[in-house]
Parts: sequence; structure tokens; C-alpha cells
Amino acid sequence: MGDQAEKLREAFQEYNGSGRKGTYIITVASGKGGVGKSTLTVNMGLLLSRKGKKVTVVDADFGLANVNVMLGVLPKYTLYHVFKGEKNLSDVILNIDLNFNIIAGASGFTHLVNLSEKDRIKFVDQLEQLNHNDFLLIDAGAGISKNVLTMMQAAHESFIVTTPEPTAIADAYGIIKAIISYDRDIRLNLIVNKARDFSEARNVSQRIINIAEQFLNVHINYLGFIFEDAAVGKSIRLQEPLVYHDPKSKAGLCLENIVNRILNIEPDRKQGGLRNFFQKFLSMN
Repeated sequence: MGDQAEKLREAFQEYNGSGRKGTYIITVASGKGGVGKSTLTVNMGLLLSRKGKKVTVVDADFGLANVNVMLGVLPKYTLYHVFKGEKNLSDVILNIDLNFNIIAGASGFTHLVNLSEKDRIKFVDQLEQLNHNDFLLIDAGAGISKNVLTMMQAAHESFIVTTPEPTAIADAYGIIKAIISYDRDIRLNLIVNKARDFSEARNVSQRIINIAEQFLNVHINYLGFIFEDAAVGKSIRLQEPLVYHDPKSKAGLCLENIVNRILNIEPDRKQGGLRNFFQKFLSMN
């Protein structure tokens, strides 16, 4: 297996880093489930695509994938078939809207929660086919599994989603602490979801940011918040993204604000796009 990984790394060396030209990789993670991470990722991707960006969302919650469910899509093939060697990644890419694609994950396959070296190599080898995108949004699983931490470390930006619930706040700090033990230079961004008002969002964000700075000596960028809004729940039940269902809702306008901030993020020139993502994903032990 070491020889196989070495051959792939050599191929990356030959790949001249052109992935940076257009592909900016964002991993969206959370300390716990139920905070709205996948809903946020799908809607951010659709809004970016409506602003003329080519976007692919990869459902990388390999144990409990649900991005396709939110869109009311039943895929014939998923990442499971890629890992099994039955399909190429290009076979499982689903076009949802102009400039917007998804890659459905595999739900209920526990052996995919922590991928073997062989499966990780398969995954990154196939990801080169996504090099035409402007943005690659990785919807990682909740918690601090090796898969999640690897995807956070390898991306240009990592977004951590939390809510005002005490358990969500504690788990958001936990995932920050875990990823910092791997890479202190990682670019971390915080999004507070389901906030009752601006004051609550500000208090939650400042609490996490201040604790991280005090005890971990790490800076967290506050990207914004999303109001708790009945329109979100309704859109989920209808399997229709909020940006379709009610883009002018309170939550929809918050999403618009976050996406505008994403477009204004100063790119991390030290990173190497997909090439760098591949190398870091392979190097994690």
C-alpha cells in the first residue's frame, strides 16, 4: 500500500498546482450533529452558483450522508460505489442547477466512517476530476473523526457551525481544540446557526472566540450568523433548499450575507488547491 501511495504522491508532484487557479476548498464541520451544517452547506453552494461560480458539494459524511435527501434527489450511485471500485467519481456527480453539482455520500456504511489508507487514496485520486470548480464544499461529518480532521486540515478554509445550545458550544470548542493539535496554521471560521437575535449570535461567537484565544492561542474568524427561522424547517420538510423556497426570509438574508463574505475572503496563497488537499489527506496517519 505504501508503494501505491508513493506513486500517487509522485503524480501530485507532476501536477503543477493548477487547481489553485479556480478551485477553492472549504470544509464545513461541526462538533455535534443537528446544528444545521448540511443545510447551510447546500444553501451556501447554491447561492455561490447563482453568483456565477461553479460549485460542487461533496457529501463527505461517509456514515450518515443526507445532502441528496435535502434536495429531494435519489441518486443511483454514490461515493460508496466509488470506494468499491464499481464507478468513477464522474459517474456519481449529479447536476442540480446551473453551475451546481453534488456528489452523494454513502449512508449506513459504518466502515466508511474512518477510511482505510486504500480508500483514502481512491478518494483523493478521483477528486482531481473536480478541478474545474471555483468552489469545492466538503460537507464533513459531525465530531472529530480522522476523516473530519483530515478534511479540515487539507482545505483552504474550515467553517465550524454551532448553535447557541450549551452542548453545541462545548463541542465546537472541542473540534477547534482537536484540529489545532494537528495544525496551528489552519484557517478557522465560525458560523452561529439558529440564533434568536443578533445579540445571542454575538455572545455565542465571542464566547467561543475568546476561549479559543485564551486557552489555545488561536484566532477564529467570525463569518456570521443565521436566524432561527420557521422557513428553514419548512424548506427541509419540502426537500427544497431555502434559497429556492424563501430566499428573502430572515435566514435567507443571513445566508446571503455569509456568502458575500465568502466571496470577499482573501485567498490563502500558501495553499495549493486540490493538489495540496490530496497530499494532506494522504499524509494523515
